[in-house]
Amino acid sequence: MIDKKYIFDFLRDLKSNNSKEWMDANRKRYHNARNRWLEEVGLILERLSKHNPYFAQFEAKHTVMRINNNRVFHPNKPIYKDYFAFSPTVKTDPIAHIHIAAGLSWSFLGGGLWAPEKSVLKQVREAIDYDGEALLEIIGQKGFQRIFGGLAEDPKRLKSSPKGYPRDHRHIDLLRYNNLTAQVTLTEEMVTSENFVDFVEEAYLELKPLNNYLEKALSVA
Repeated sequence: MIDKKYIFDFLRDLKSNNSKEWMDANRKRYHNARNRWLEEVGLILERLSKHNPYFAQFEAKHTVMRINNNRVFHPNKPIYKDYFAFSPTVKTDPIAHIHIAAGLSWSFLGGGLWAPEKSVLKQVREAIDYDGEALLEIIGQKGFQRIFGGLAEDPKRLKSSPKGYPRDHRHIDLLRYNNLTAQVTLTEEMVTSENFVDFVEEAYLELKPLNNYLEKALSVA
């Protein structure tokens, strides 16, 4: 069993000593923590590849995001994140098949469509207009509701109807979304559990129909 408690112990110390000097002095601890996360990510990729060959193209080391914050546009952010993240994504793919952040201030599992280009969002809205019932059925499934509780809150969700759609459209609630995602908060206990990969697999299988719906919407010419 991977000692994932080590990861959180490191992240707690990093959060309390967020500086390059501290990180330089604790570089070995950082690599030990990162290697444990990479090992867990490898197990997740192996498990998910059984359900979707999409994941077989990735090596664990290429799916783990840098721990350094990008402070070019956010100079007030700390130098380092207090979490590790996993995002197996192809740059040209607008859909996040799964994204995991595990740490202190940011810890969740999710997926779906986030910050899409206008043309992508247009196609998804056209799919909802044509067959929103299928999407409602997906997000209404017991397993999806149990894990995700429905679609995640969208900070960009419209208060009015999107252009071209009447306010009394039968699927107006869905059409107002700019981001169609599902998320579940991860606790330290969940991540450090020996059953975490099992939980990720279960959550992914409940998330997959949403991703399939979005992929189908974007495949229509």
